[in-house]
Amino acid sequence: MAAGATFAALSARGFLVPLYAHGLGASRFEVGALFSVSTLAGALLAIPAGILMDRFGARTLLWSSVAVAALTQLATAATTSVAPLFVWQVIGGLAGGALNTILFSAVTESVSGNRLGRAMGWLTFSFQAGFFVGPTIAGVALTWLDLRADIAVTTAVLLFAIPGCLAASDTRQSDAGFAIQGPLKALFAQPSFTPLILGLIAITLVWGMVSAFLPIYGKEGLRLPGAQVGYLIALQAVANGSARIPAGAIVDRARRRWPLVFVGTLVWAGGAIVLGHLSGFWGPAALLIVVTPFMAAAYVAIGAVFGNLSAASTRGITMGFYGTVLLGSLAVGPLAFGPIVQSFGYAAGFTTCAVVAIALALTMAAMQSETVRRNIRRGSADGSETPAEAATRR
Repeated sequence: MAAGATFAALSARGFLVPLYAHGLGASRFEVGALFSVSTLAGALLAIPAGILMDRFGARTLLWSSVAVAALTQLATAATTSVAPLFVWQVIGGLAGGALNTILFSAVTESVSGNRLGRAMGWLTFSFQAGFFVGPTIAGVALTWLDLRADIAVTTAVLLFAIPGCLAASDTRQSDAGFAIQGPLKALFAQPSFTPLILGLIAITLVWGMVSAFLPIYGKEGLRLPGAQVGYLIALQAVANGSARIPAGAIVDRARRRWPLVFVGTLVWAGGAIVLGHLSGFWGPAALLIVVTPFMAAAYVAIGAVFGNLSAASTRGITMGFYGTVLLGSLAVGPLAFGPIVQSFGYAAGFTTCAVVAIALALTMAAMQSETVRRNIRRGSADGSETPAEAATRR
C-alpha cells in the first residue's frame, strides 16, 4: 500500500506538472528539465538514504519522505511561475529517491534469495499500480478541475501510505556507522556488475525520455486532449504492472538473467523509435501495451540481481546505489536529448536516445559473452558461470 500510494502521488505530479509548466510558458527543454532535476535529486539522495536505513531502520525515513512529498506537491499547486517549480521538483525528487531505496531495501530484507524475483515482481507491480492510479485520477479530475487544483487534490492519495508507514520495520541492518567505500568496492568486484549497470542505464535512458516528454508529446505530437494523455499514461502503467508478477516467476527460474535485460532494452528502444512517428490515441496505446512488458521483465531481472548482490548489513547501500543509477539515468535522458527534441522534434529525440540505448545493450551483451568465454577457459562446470556467480544467481 505504501509503495502504490506514494508512487500514485508522484506519477500524478509527473503527469500534471509538465502540462502546468507548459501552460505557464515553459519551453520543451524546460519541461524536460523539470523532470530531470527531480530525478537527479533523487539519485543524489538514494545512497545516503540507504546508509541511513541500514543504520536506523525504515519506519522513520518512510514517514519523513512521505511528509516531504506531500508538502512539495501542495507547494507546487500554489506556484504561479516556472522558476519556483524547479525548487519544488528538486525537494520532491529527494523524497522520491529516499522512498525508492527504502521500499526496495525493506522488501529485499523480507524474503529469501530464491523468491527475490517474485518479491521484486510484487513490489514493482505496486509501483506500477500507483503509476496507473495516479494519472487516471488526475486525468479524470481534469474534467472538473484546473491543473493547479488537480495537483493539490491528488496529494490526498498519500494518506493511503499511512498503514505502510505504521507497519514498516525499525530493524537496524548495521551498527557499523556510515561506511560506504567497502560495500561499493565489493559491488564493483562482481564480474556481472559492470554489464548489469550498462543494461540498467540503457533501458532507463529511454524510459526517462518517454516519461518526461509523453505528456506534452501527447498534446503537441499526438494532438490529444489532456484527459486522453492521462489515459495513455495509465494504459502503459497497466501493461507495466500486469507484466511484473509473471516476470518475477520467469526471473526466479532463469539460469541467466542478462538476456532478459538485453531483449527488453532492444524492444523498448525500438518502441520509442516507432512512437515518435505515430499520431492519435489508439496506435500509441497499442504500441505501449506491446513493448512495455519487455521493459518490465528487464527491470524485475535487474532488481533481483541487485538484491542478490547485497549482504544483510549493507542492503540499504546496495539498493541505494541501484536507485542512484536508476534515477540518474532517468534524468540524463531528457537533459541529454531534450535539446534535440527542442530543435528537431520528438521523433528525432526519441530515435537518438534509442540508438544510444541499443549501443549500450550491445556492449553489455559483448561483455557478458566475454565472461562466458573466460569461464569456459577456467573450466566452470557448464562453461556458463563461475561458482561465485552461481551463488550470486541463487
